[in-house]
Amino acid sequence: MDTTHQYKLKVPGMHCASEVAPARPGNRRYSGCIRTVEAALERVPSTVRVRVDYLRKEATVAGEAPLEAWLDELQAVGYPAQLIAAGV
Repeated sequence: MDTTHQYKLKVPGMHCASEVAPARPGNRRYSGCIRTVEAALERVPSTVRVRVDYLRKEATVAGEAPLEAWLDELQAVGYPAQLIAAGV
């Protein structure tokens, strides 16, 4: 029985670039911000997939954990998030 859940999250606080260092691939500040969000989501036990879209300020995550586990982990690293869609 497959108990994997998939959620799309809005991460509006993901502002890791400035006008001086614009957000684009290869920019260290840009990739560091994404990596922080990815690492937080990957720390949740049973996570099987994480995808972060910086430009849309969204993350998609899949695994057996409840939604609250991923939301709590993002909150703990300073990136509060809200559910956009489940089962995407």
